[in-house]
Amino acid sequence: MVKTYRHESVLGFFKGMSFPMFSIAVVNSVLFGVYSNVLRALTATSHQERRGQPLNYTHVFIAGCTGGVLQSYCLAPFDLIKVRLQNQTEPKAQAGGPQPRYRGPVHCAATIFREDGPRGLFRGSWALVLRDTPTLGMYFVTYEGLCRQYTPDGQKPSSGTVLVAGGFAGIASWITATPFDVIKSRMQMDGLRQRKYKGILDCIASSFRQEGIGVFFRGMTINSARAFPVNAVTFLSYEYLLHAWQ
Repeated sequence: MVKTYRHESVLGFFKGMSFPMFSIAVVNSVLFGVYSNVLRALTATSHQERRGQPLNYTHVFIAGCTGGVLQSYCLAPFDLIKVRLQNQTEPKAQAGGPQPRYRGPVHCAATIFREDGPRGLFRGSWALVLRDTPTLGMYFVTYEGLCRQYTPDGQKPSSGTVLVAGGFAGIASWITATPFDVIKSRMQMDGLRQRKYKGILDCIASSFRQEGIGVFFRGMTINSARAFPVNAVTFLSYEYLLHAWQ
């Protein structure tokens, strides 16, 4: 944090934020929309009707994994651009100083497209799928399980229960996701100047060989701390909108 502030000022902490801000609504609508519809197809019940029935965690996990797969491909280009911008350490361009490789998210997308073609925008997408598919299954299983645990049968969970369950679901998903997220980020940065990894397995083996098992858990603490408030609010919004539209 200190090095980032000294080198890039406070703006360095918000690098790469514009694309995620614009894309988050689309990505979450895909995730929660697919999850709700797949779960409805598997159980043949509405969201409200399921509250009064025993919870089938297998159905919840399958629906979450399906949402994770489809979300990954919607998210991949936006996530790639975010990672590239966040790992660009040059300070803001100044007269006579070194010019940053990317001048912003649109320039970053255009540069990747020009150099690597359309496939370049999906670099690391398989690692993203590996990260999001099982972890989003766990995400919804944790949320639904905690809501059921602390809500009387047949009733909808209170706002407090939703906030707590959503927050812990976010933490559980990031604990599971962090090793995959490390590999995903390395694959996305690979090819910025030269190709270092032959594929996902080579990235995993090289990272382990050079830095040990601890490399796969870098960022877990900060990701978990961020996950609680973000996902608490996300699930509260999700539950509110479901009930508002029924």
